[in-house]
Amino acid sequence: MIECANCETAQFLQITKSRVYFERGELINEITERYECTLCGGVGIYTYDDDGGEETVRGDVDVTKERPKFA
Repeated sequence: MIECANCETAQFLQITKSRVYFERGELINEITERYECTLCGGVGIYTYDDDGGEETVRGDVDVTKERPKFA
C-alpha cells in the first residue's frame, strides 16, 4: 500500500498523474504515479519497473506491505 510519509495514512492520497510505459507496444514495462496528500500537501512519486520488479518512491510517500482495511 502507498501512504503519505508525513500523515502515515493512505486515506488522503490522490493520484494526480499516472503514466504507463509499454515495451514494444504490448507489455507494461513501467508504471509511474504522482501522489498528493490533501491533508498535509505532501507530494511523492511511485515507480514500478517490471524489468527488475523494483519499486521506488521519492518525496512524501512510502510503500508498505500492509493491505488496505475495509470497515
